[in-house]
Amino acid sequence: MKQVMTLAVSAAILLSVPLSSASAARNGYQTVAVNSNMFEVIPRARQDVDGYWCAAADFARRTLGAGWQQRIYVVRGYGPSEATGRRTAVQFSLQQPTNVAQQSSSISVGFKAGESMSVQGANGRCNIRPFRD
Repeated sequence: MKQVMTLAVSAAILLSVPLSSASAARNGYQTVAVNSNMFEVIPRARQDVDGYWCAAADFARRTLGAGWQQRIYVVRGYGPSEATGRRTAVQFSLQQPTNVAQQSSSISVGFKAGESMSVQGANGRCNIRPFRD
């Protein structure tokens, strides 16, 4: 009986906690919803371009329910985080920004507003190891 009561109390606590709009990707990046259309990827230690795309794909799939072919768009390149105040973040959206032309992904340094990649393509960057001297 004690076990049943413990499970009931645990279930009640878990169900009362609201779903968070922030998550941590498996590569150590934090992802936070800025509003209903935009989210930020914020690095903790690692800061390579592939890590940002990987975290964006993870958030799009797990939190936003995006399909593999859904495109992820860069809304704003490197800049201060609106959600956390951290010095560096990149803003993404599943909706194409209206103020810039769409750019397909290619090998680039940094992020350009309007650049996009499919969730599947961004997820493929999760297995790339950062280059170190």
